[in-house]
This record gives sequence, C-alpha cells and structure tokens, in this order.
Amino acid sequence: MDLENQELLDILKKLDKKYTDTGQDLTSYLEGLYHAKYLNYWDYIAQETLLSLQRPRTNFPDEKVFIMYHQITELYFKLTLHELKQLRSKENIDAKYFLSKVGRVNRYFEALTSSFGVMVDGMEREQFLTFRLTLQPASGFQSSQYRLIEIMSTNFLNLVSKDHRANYSSNSDIQEMFEFIYWKEGANHTLTGKKAFTMVQFEEKYNTDFLQMAKESQGNNIWDIYKSLSEEDQNNPEIIEEMKWYDVHVNVNWPLAHYRSAVKYLIAEPHAIAATGGTNWRKYLPPRFQKRIFYPELWSAQEIEDWGKGWVDSVVQEHTVKND
Repeated sequence: MDLENQELLDILKKLDKKYTDTGQDLTSYLEGLYHAKYLNYWDYIAQETLLSLQRPRTNFPDEKVFIMYHQITELYFKLTLHELKQLRSKENIDAKYFLSKVGRVNRYFEALTSSFGVMVDGMEREQFLTFRLTLQPASGFQSSQYRLIEIMSTNFLNLVSKDHRANYSSNSDIQEMFEFIYWKEGANHTLTGKKAFTMVQFEEKYNTDFLQMAKESQGNNIWDIYKSLSEEDQNNPEIIEEMKWYDVHVNVNWPLAHYRSAVKYLIAEPHAIAATGGTNWRKYLPPRFQKRIFYPELWSAQEIEDWGKGWVDSVVQEHTVKND
C-alpha cells in the first residue's frame, strides 16, 4: 500500500472510532458528505445576510457609514467577550495563556480606536445633524456588550460613580452598588437632570442581565484571574504592561475617541448640541471626570490624578483652533 492510501486509511480509522464511540454510523456520514454541496466563502460568513443588515431611516448617504461602523464596533465587542469568557472558564491559567487573551483584547480595542476616523472624519456634519434626529431615542450609550466587558474586567466597586465609591468596599452588596454605577449619570438630561428615556429603555431591557453578570463576575473577573497567577507572574513586566494597556484602551482611548467625535459634531457655539437620546456626553465621556480605572493597584497616585486629562484638553483645543 502506498503512502497516500495508508494516510487515507488512517483517517478513516480515526473517523470510524469517533463515530463508533458516540454510537453513530460512519457510513451514513460519509454518504451525506458525498451528497453535500461544497462550502463557499459567501455562505460560510453569511455574506448576503450580513450585507443586508444596514437599514437607514433616511436617504442621507452618510447614515450608512454611521450604521456600518457601529455594527463593526459591536462585532469587535463580541470578539472581546469571546476572549474574556474563555479566560473565566479555563482552569489553571498560566502566564502564557493569560497574556494571549489579554493581548487579543488589546488588539481589538487598538483596531477600534485607530479606526474611529471613519466616524470623526467620515461623515458630513450637516448630514449627521439631520439624520440623527430620526434616531431618537436610540444612542450608542445603549451598547450592552460594552457594559458586559466593563463588568467582566474589574471589581464592581471600580464601576461605581466616583462620588459614591467611598461608601462601599469590594465586598459590598452588588445590587446596592449597581444603583450608583457610573453610566447612570451619563443618561440624565442636561437641563432637567431627569433620567433620559434612553436610560429607561436600556434598564428595562438589560438590567437583569447586567446584575447577573456582575454577580457571576464577583471573584471571577479579569483582575481576580490576574491575582490568581503566581506572584512571579503578577510581577512580570509584560503582564503588567498588557493589563495597563487594557485599562487605557477601554477606559481612556475608546471613550475619548467618542469624545473627539462628539466635539466635532455636537459643539456649536454658544451651546453644545445634545447627543441622541439626550445623554450628557460632556459629563459621561471624559475619563478625567469619571476616574473609571479597572486596575488602580497598577497605577501610581500621580497617574490616577492625571487620568485622561491630557487627551481631553488637546481634543478641545484642536477643535477651538480649527474653528477660530
């Protein structure tokens, strides 16, 4: 028997064992394979379905840019959650595995942040300010996947509004702390201070899921997993650097990319235009106001004090210079 036939026979033996072990008949599967159509790219990735999911509410061409970029964002968030779920479920994690998963998340957020020019420079302001009126009360604020990433990444205490954080500890009741989660302050109307309908909808749909994830993440978030590594691995400069980049990407670079977009499209002297859904983007987006930090133990007191300040100042200054 020549080598090629022997390899084929070996594969058939492996397949026969696989199906026999589960009480199934290999012959039936091979018969089905014979009749099956060849797989192609467009069916495998559901290309036609994917490309049919852009459904603008107006005839402004740039609304498609707006929709597609947000859909791309949600796919990257799904990739991130895919990595975080693997970290949470794997037992006996070593440094190599931990670095691999956190490194992937960092690459996803690097891609997101670096591509935000699609939004910042990719739409005509006049088109955006018109078609956005048809989107009420929907808002990117309502991205549930981003909230899940936050909840899975850190001790829940770090997501509590900085004005209430001192009243709790890492062992405090999750449901009680959830009432003061930082993002609720970003969904109050700028003029009345009342909860925006955007937030009402968001809470009705997702609060149960968020609370469940918060409870599941207590003792099993990314910080907890990092702390489960050996002392040597926790002090590994490469691991610390990846953790700090993770913190910066999610809590500084990504919200500030949104801030830059909001500055360009929504600042109109003498007053700033409200975001869709009436969310208070000027209070919600800048990291220096929220002081939201996943891993404060890894940062110096000065770094925490200066959290997010530089970029916010430079973005506003850039806008001012361009419009003088």
